[in-house]
Amino acid sequence: MLKQLEGVRVLESATLFTGDHLGALLGDLGADVIKIESPFQGDYLRDFLGQVTPHNSPAHLQINKNKRSVTLDLRQPEGKELFWRLLETADVFVDGNAGQALDRLGVGYSEQRKHKPDIVFCQVSGFGSHGAYANVPTHGQMMNALAAGTPMELGADGFPRPSSDEPFMGGMGAAGEGTANAGVFGAYHVMAGLIRRLRTGEGSFIDVSGADACIAAAWVAATYALNDSRIADRSSLPAAGQDSGASAKYQFYETADGKFLLFCAIERKFWRNFCAAIERPDLAGRVHGSGPVDFAGGETELRRELQAIFHTRSLREWMKVAVEHDVAMGPAPRHVTELGDDPHMKQREIFFDGEHPDAGPFSYVGQPAVIEGQSYSVWRPAPALGQHTREVLGELGLSPSELAALAEQKVV
Repeated sequence: MLKQLEGVRVLESATLFTGDHLGALLGDLGADVIKIESPFQGDYLRDFLGQVTPHNSPAHLQINKNKRSVTLDLRQPEGKELFWRLLETADVFVDGNAGQALDRLGVGYSEQRKHKPDIVFCQVSGFGSHGAYANVPTHGQMMNALAAGTPMELGADGFPRPSSDEPFMGGMGAAGEGTANAGVFGAYHVMAGLIRRLRTGEGSFIDVSGADACIAAAWVAATYALNDSRIADRSSLPAAGQDSGASAKYQFYETADGKFLLFCAIERKFWRNFCAAIERPDLAGRVHGSGPVDFAGGETELRRELQAIFHTRSLREWMKVAVEHDVAMGPAPRHVTELGDDPHMKQREIFFDGEHPDAGPFSYVGQPAVIEGQSYSVWRPAPALGQHTREVLGELGLSPSELAALAEQKVV
């Protein structure tokens, strides 16, 4: 178990990917994440996008792990009173709802601040909580679309299709998926909010937009697009599009065993090291310009020659060359399932094979950081709706008879 946030309590009100992912990231780091759900439906992510067993979709098992589920009807006074008691025990509140949904229930940030002035409140949504589109409900690709990550054109058949233009510097699509970006940037700002609270005693309201997060994650492409007209010397820029054959030294190549690697020997030292490792001193002089890097733009013949060279050894053999001779190149698997055989990825433990009490064996995506003396684990499998209601409310001091009465009234 990772213990970076051990002792921190998080309340989460969220359905679907965006808010769920933020809560999962905090839970992965050891926070006690309590997912507050409606007794009548809850997070319907459990029930679509495939079922491993009933009410256990792969997405639910992944991003609702390391949480407890409590059901509360916040429309009833008794449910709201229990909510405020729970809030008193919390450090962080995750609001994964669009617009002012929690304000309409009377439990939004303005009310929470009255009950818990130092709460670190993070609303994470597709388009953010303020702005012209704040109240628009969103799904993941809408975030990427608003961030210019899915450029389209009209095809000959009259239907839109992905643009055929080759994106410069990877394009805005290099950001990755919107809900994942929102969760990561949300967690980053929650951590900052907790540190600020330690220093000042003050809470904070954090408004995270998935669309904004996509722009921030694709900062290279965004920065160069915004400042393109200001670049006076373009000699050290790569040619647009790796698949155009323009760059021989920053390019994908197939290996002898039918696998692929990405070769990135654009710095002169890496190119020299590579040429020495393959005993081809005649290639070492194939350098253009005087800048710090050389993409070998337009060197189609060199690209053909390099492909022939890479066909002489397996991927594992080429990675031995990379390690022993200090060459910038690495595997480019065609599918994530290929990573199970990669020795480096095995050592990093980004994947975790666990057992869910209802769904059975399940392969999880873990955390991309290794912490000395700690190891990643799924310490709480994704919960059923309301699974921990009696446990959590019992921690507040409610007796079994009180809990039974609340259940009878359908408050929980």
